[in-house]
Amino acid sequence: MTIQRLTGTSVRRVEEPRLITGQGRYVDDVALPGMLHAAFVRSTIAHGLIRSIDTAAAAAMPGVRAVLSADDVADQIQTLAPNAAPGLFLPKFTALASGRVRVVGEPVAVVVATTRAQAEDAADAVQIDYDPLDVVIDIDAALAADAETLFPEHGSNVVFHSKHTYGNTAAALAGAVHIVTERFVQHRHANVPMEGRAIVADYHLGSGKLEVHASHQAPHALRAMLSSVLGIPASAVRVVCGDIGGGFGQKGGVGREEIVVAATARVLGVPVKWIEDRSENLIAAGQARDERLEVTAGIDHEGRLVALQVQMTIDTGAYPQLGFPASGYLNIIRALMPSAYRLTNYDFEGTAVVTNKATYVPYRGPWEVETWVRERLFDVLARVAGIDPVEFRLRNLWSAAELPRPSVTGAELIDITQRETLVEACQAVDYDAFLVEQAAARGDARYLGIGFANFIEPAPVMPSLLAAMGFTAAPRTPQEARIRLELDGSVSVFTSQQPHGQSHQTTLSQLVADELGMPIERIRVVAGDTDVTPFNMVGTGGSRAATLASGAVIGAASRVRQRLLRVVSNLWEIDPSDLELAGDGTINALGVPDRSISIAEIAKRTYANGSLANDDGAPGIEERFAYISGEGTWSQSTHCCIVEVDTTTGFVQIRRYVVVEDCGRMINPAIVEGQVRGGVAQGIGAVLFEHAVYGDDGQFLTSTLMDYLLPTSMDIPRIEVIHHHSDPDDDVPFRGVGEGGAIGAPAALTNAIENALEPFAVAIREQYLPPYRILELCGVIETET
Repeated sequence: MTIQRLTGTSVRRVEEPRLITGQGRYVDDVALPGMLHAAFVRSTIAHGLIRSIDTAAAAAMPGVRAVLSADDVADQIQTLAPNAAPGLFLPKFTALASGRVRVVGEPVAVVVATTRAQAEDAADAVQIDYDPLDVVIDIDAALAADAETLFPEHGSNVVFHSKHTYGNTAAALAGAVHIVTERFVQHRHANVPMEGRAIVADYHLGSGKLEVHASHQAPHALRAMLSSVLGIPASAVRVVCGDIGGGFGQKGGVGREEIVVAATARVLGVPVKWIEDRSENLIAAGQARDERLEVTAGIDHEGRLVALQVQMTIDTGAYPQLGFPASGYLNIIRALMPSAYRLTNYDFEGTAVVTNKATYVPYRGPWEVETWVRERLFDVLARVAGIDPVEFRLRNLWSAAELPRPSVTGAELIDITQRETLVEACQAVDYDAFLVEQAAARGDARYLGIGFANFIEPAPVMPSLLAAMGFTAAPRTPQEARIRLELDGSVSVFTSQQPHGQSHQTTLSQLVADELGMPIERIRVVAGDTDVTPFNMVGTGGSRAATLASGAVIGAASRVRQRLLRVVSNLWEIDPSDLELAGDGTINALGVPDRSISIAEIAKRTYANGSLANDDGAPGIEERFAYISGEGTWSQSTHCCIVEVDTTTGFVQIRRYVVVEDCGRMINPAIVEGQVRGGVAQGIGAVLFEHAVYGDDGQFLTSTLMDYLLPTSMDIPRIEVIHHHSDPDDDVPFRGVGEGGAIGAPAALTNAIENALEPFAVAIREQYLPPYRILELCGVIETET
């Protein structure tokens, strides 16, 4: 038997000593002989035709090795074709702009020089003559009858439109006691990883092999894209991802710059490095959360939701991402908006438009707007019905007796604990006592508010949700792991995940240590090298790792354990059931204290004599396992935020923030709490600080951290995380939590702010609430026009 020692405990992170002492290895740490540096010439206008590109002056500058535009690499890079999806218009475009630019910051040319400074200086010397076109800056402009079309071959700025009807919404609304219609607007903001995009590409002329070091969430996807668009056999492309300074979804797709750098390395026959700076990242790496939702909802005399109509429009920016299709965001938002609430009549109309902005990319919880709009709407409905907002949610959640069941969109609601997490959150903040304090504070002109948000998070996405999104053939792939017993008795774990801050080296080591009964220090997790890691097009994202990577690792480790026991059984002529893994890296005979053998000794013997472990005589022990999850993989949470709003300054102080989280069993509670707290910080930043702003001419106005504000440690309160311990009836009872904090925080915070400003009859229907906007809502200053 295996003695479980580590899983479920907050062991110290394996990554910590290396990272906090500056021993991490990032792309910028890669230095190859003869390496050159790339800088991009980017469009200075939002929309226009390219009349000419003059590179002569730049090419003559010191250190410059090449100045390349689209024509110069046309024979090296195929036209880019993003992921197709039913009903979605997908333009084809080139890696470097050709003929037309559609967004400020679009790459038009690349300069390669001996140093980065030389490349940047030469990039400034490239002269481009543009013929400006009208700018399409927002959803209204894109939908206008006389709008300039970004892709004339399509003839419209609408690239996707769909309608879905569940039940009989019109009849249900006709019988509703109260009906409300609201418009909710979620502003555009950015992922802002600590490390921007980065790549070093090294093409070997003799062998025809391309080796790429990149800061990327999905190394196998990057490898596949580079092979395809560069026409290099996949077997000749290797992608290596080392330490990564965050991604938050931005590094899941493939950037045009990464393709250009790889092509440039092949053209020149030398390694080429490009490290994205902060302004480039904010302008060109992609942005998220740019949506508008028109919502009509009806409730009955008991305050139960009887019907919901949603018209959602998403601003996808100028170009589709080379990754997740834009229609996928609308589909997952549609499928998840009912959550675990009792809704049986539901209409959803989704529209995606293109504008002269940066590409819409996934950001932690890409479907977050469904939670924000629903939970904001519930506070509005509760007020209309004269019902406490907590009571309103309890009335509308399916009861335990009614579960499991499919939601109105078809997602199977299994192991749902939303009632319990909501009640626990109320108890944690002493909700009744707060209401008394709030009333007393208002008498002293102090404005306290409380907000709640409930959500369920697919962690990972399950078959029924994929079907609800419209996938007829589920695009889920098994997660595979491979585990090898090394010659010295240590263990190497090869995972298809690509960690970028999630501490997979720790959590996966904990699982293997327990399964094999050995110290965690003897386990090495290998990720990010396409030559040795199992194939997986997604890498790390979508809260997949806790279930899928864990399932694969446990499965492979279990097979290694069985092999170890079988070897010892044969050596000692003892039944495997009479053996135990002691937990210290040894295997003992039960009841015979002095009969013991170390795993290191077993490894030495199986490498020296392969027939001990393998019928074909191959040396050593190595196993692989592929795991795919079933239904019921929900994480779920209730967020509760308490604020005090100063109506003289517009400042919002978060006095308390509580999260009741249910992610099944936890591998490492400290890592779970870190994931939740990090997401909450980003959600708070989205409401109070962060806004990606464009001018009417399409110029990006928040291209530095002086203008694009981020919260600091002084702005984020202590975040209390309470674990609701459920035990999913599943072979792998762990659920992801990577998205949850960022999903729940905007709704809880905006609900709390509106609740605080109730005496001013404030109606909050937008998510961005900096101090000046608070003062406008309160009537302290005039609203800007």
